[in-house]
Amino acid sequence: MAFVSDSVIARRIALGVALLATGLIGARPAAADATLVVDVESGKVLHAEHATYPWYPASTTKLMTAYVTLRAIKEGRITLDTLFTASANAVAQGPTKMGFGVGATLTVDNALKMLMVQSANDVAVVLAEGISGSIEKFADEMNAASKRLGMTQSSWVNPNGLPADDQITSPRDMAILARALLLEFPEYQAYWRIPAIRYGRRMMANHNGLMTYYPGTDGMKTGFICASGFNVVATATRNGRRLIVVVFGASSGAVRTARAAQLFEKGFNGTGLSWLMPSLGTVDALQPIAAAPPNLRDETCGPHRRRPAMENAEDEAPPSTATTDVDNSSAYAVSARALRERAQLSTMIGGTAVAPMAPVVVYLGPTKKGSETLVAGRPSKRSTKFATTDSTAPVPEQPQPARAGFFPSFSLAPASTPPTVSTFAPASAESTEVTMPVLPDGAIPLPRPRPKRTAARAPADPASKK
Repeated sequence: MAFVSDSVIARRIALGVALLATGLIGARPAAADATLVVDVESGKVLHAEHATYPWYPASTTKLMTAYVTLRAIKEGRITLDTLFTASANAVAQGPTKMGFGVGATLTVDNALKMLMVQSANDVAVVLAEGISGSIEKFADEMNAASKRLGMTQSSWVNPNGLPADDQITSPRDMAILARALLLEFPEYQAYWRIPAIRYGRRMMANHNGLMTYYPGTDGMKTGFICASGFNVVATATRNGRRLIVVVFGASSGAVRTARAAQLFEKGFNGTGLSWLMPSLGTVDALQPIAAAPPNLRDETCGPHRRRPAMENAEDEAPPSTATTDVDNSSAYAVSARALRERAQLSTMIGGTAVAPMAPVVVYLGPTKKGSETLVAGRPSKRSTKFATTDSTAPVPEQPQPARAGFFPSFSLAPASTPPTVSTFAPASAESTEVTMPVLPDGAIPLPRPRPKRTAARAPADPASKK
């Protein structure tokens, strides 16, 4: 019988009382997913479906981990340059991780980049133990933050979202958290939209497919465990308006991305939203439903699936597409299958594939002189190997392709004409454009060969020959 601490029991009782006070016990939602669209500035709910059902957050938990970390910085307890050391407990976390050894040190700045892009479970524990001394004390800070923000359906026991019965939230609560991150910490917004990190010779792409396919996407975090299905808390900006979309319980990474894109379109274009519809009010006014979180393990990881998902897999791409060994001179090296899937999903969304920005370099140890910073108000220094556009500037508006109708079908059949590849942001004098070629079936992109350096030879002097 597993031991349950008094603090966990107290939180469980308090959460149950709060849910029971809201109304009758609810049943599992009829649909497998839960969705929510919220306007960031006003907090107005534009769409809600099962949005107040409790749900397992999976790695979207790391948004709360980031929130507690940024609060600690704001309160002066730590800085972005503070060094934390990896314990044996942190190194033992899995399966998604950076993979460094016991005793490795990293700055809070690098930890946040690894946390948000790679969804590194070991890094989440490094932050928790560094800030609070233990996972349990950090969970107390997470729960205190939830209470302060009005997240009445959330209970936290770990900083990374690995499976735990008492790790519970809801789309409503996660939209409240996302809005708090954007409004309380605008100077840190670049952390939510890093497309990839480079760690030594490894390239790690963000699991959020919207950052590649949906123009205007500027955050935030995906998550997956078998019990939760595929989750995402995403943000996008168009014409100066910013929306939050939450999708919990999607059946795959591709469906999660497509569903979120569809909801962004609905929110930005007002599709189905008119004065005839009753107002849904603000996100904090949504009434929680008292119910047990649905367990989607059989649906998402059952043997009936052609390719069963793996626990905490984040997405269904082959491992080589998420973590890739690269040469200094190569761009993203991804499999032909992944390229085809990206092209197909881009066509389904109705836009064009967007080439990722150059990756942000991360490393172990103290802050390096001349290393790149993403925080507004700090001097922007760029790596000489991988320069990027100014990440402290507002996200540029992306041209919107004309659409006769959104999502005419959900077919993933290959497009007859491959979509074109456009740049993520306008290139500047200090930026390096990274392009992703669309290749024919079966072709695998290889690193670009380094040019051979040969010393120039002076013409031979005929008179010198014997």
